[in-house]
Amino acid sequence: MNTRGKLHPLSQTIRTISKIFVDMGFQIADGPHIEDEWHNFDALNVPQDHPARDMQDTFFIRGKEKTVLRTHTSSVQIRFMEEYVKAGKKPPFKIIVPGQVFRQEATDRTHEAQFFQVEGLVVGEGISLAHLKGTLETFLHSYYGRPIEFRFRPGYFPFVEPGIEIDLKFGDTWMEVLGAGMVHPNVLKNVGIDPEKYSGFAFGVGVDRLTMMKYNIDDIRLLYQADMRLHDALHADDTQ
Repeated sequence: MNTRGKLHPLSQTIRTISKIFVDMGFQIADGPHIEDEWHNFDALNVPQDHPARDMQDTFFIRGKEKTVLRTHTSSVQIRFMEEYVKAGKKPPFKIIVPGQVFRQEATDRTHEAQFFQVEGLVVGEGISLAHLKGTLETFLHSYYGRPIEFRFRPGYFPFVEPGIEIDLKFGDTWMEVLGAGMVHPNVLKNVGIDPEKYSGFAFGVGVDRLTMMKYNIDDIRLLYQADMRLHDALHADDTQ
């Protein structure tokens, strides 16, 4: 009987994504799961009346005023840029932020209340949508190891302008896996970076959905049930 342990599919996906971006010159950043509203909302240009601030959409920490379980790993880009500027450094820089996020979602085949993201951020002089498109195309083709059908469409996120969403073909349907756009000037101002001189792009990749597509998993909830049958099926072709 083979008792050797193996990585969870989500861990495998995060490692694969991280390697692709590190090979492209990105560095990896990290931050806390429990976050204050400044880093999770305010500094990211999310207005006070945005639905994401409602109790129905965000887990607030009881007894801790203005403290939440982070709803995205975008909060880490704020922390990174604050420390970067505080240290007297100036762009350019490129980071990714893998990590777990939490939202009050109605769970179904493609939604969970907890899931994993990889946030990406690039800031420098003359950064454009063309750089964003090329970066994401390189990433998606590298991750799947083959050409894959995807589409860009307009999307709204308070911290980018313009914003885009990216859908990948999943069987006979399209599945949204990624939101992105050019960093909003207000976000750069909030961390002390001159938006007249510097520009940037940001993106957020849904790790769970990429894992589902790569391993042909039809229900996101299977990833959190610790069912060894799923584990064994995914590793059935591993060499011993």
